[in-house]
Amino acid sequence: MKIQLSEEAVPIQTLDNPILREIGMLSRIIHSKCDLKYREYQLQKGQFIFLTRICEHPGLNHIQLSNLLKVDKTTTTKAVQKLSGSGYVRKEKDASDSRAAKLYPTPRALTVYDLVIAVENAHTATCLQGFTPEEIRQAGALIERMRQNMESVWQELKRPKGADNE
Repeated sequence: MKIQLSEEAVPIQTLDNPILREIGMLSRIIHSKCDLKYREYQLQKGQFIFLTRICEHPGLNHIQLSNLLKVDKTTTTKAVQKLSGSGYVRKEKDASDSRAAKLYPTPRALTVYDLVIAVENAHTATCLQGFTPEEIRQAGALIERMRQNMESVWQELKRPKGADNE
């Protein structure tokens, strides 16, 4: 059976600005390269972002980690379980909250952390190649403002369903 498509021009919505597509492509390129690089260290897709934040903030809990990375708690829990199982993270019961665990990097994590930061620095240098110091400062400030603008969207996503909007 052959489907015949209409040749009439169908009005479609146009994109006002492609900046988020560009940021998304940049992110996917970097994550793809990192995922390949870190595979030899038994780090699975995207786990390196969790590992770096745990190394940088030893003792944080799952909720703090989720908020820091702007990911849901389920994603954080799965990533932490895999990192723990691979010997990168150790969990300690939180004395002030028996339901929570504090997350700490292991010596193995700290060794890999140095590599991850070196790779991140190399990617940053490549991305900013040809930029002046002022352009680098401006780009950083503008991207930070974009993230801040989206904070309310993230906070709304975290709000439990049915919670009133006070």
